[in-house]
Amino acid sequence: MSAATAALRTEKLLNNSNNGGNYMIAEAVKRAPTQEAREHSEGIVARTIEEQTAKLPSDIFLWGALASIGISLFFEVKGDAEKSRFVGQWVSPFLLLGVYNKLVKIAGSDRVHTS
Repeated sequence: MSAATAALRTEKLLNNSNNGGNYMIAEAVKRAPTQEAREHSEGIVARTIEEQTAKLPSDIFLWGALASIGISLFFEVKGDAEKSRFVGQWVSPFLLLGVYNKLVKIAGSDRVHTS
């Protein structure tokens, strides 16, 4: 499938209001590997990490972020500002890992490798 055909297919899917959101995204990323995809293929380590990460439920990262907020608040109320700031800085990485997890589940590891 050419890049132009894939782009038209993606546009039709996104414009079709009868499809669900996850279905549209999943269909949009299902396309034949292009030369660009082959040149920028993921390595074995990245694929392995993404395969394992995709097995985790996405809400684990949200709960981790909320727990970090709670623990940080506890330390702040207790008067230990240094620990509060340290734990409070964990919120963003947890949320970013959650976004990464969701992207791996939706888009898959790689357009070239199907393992």
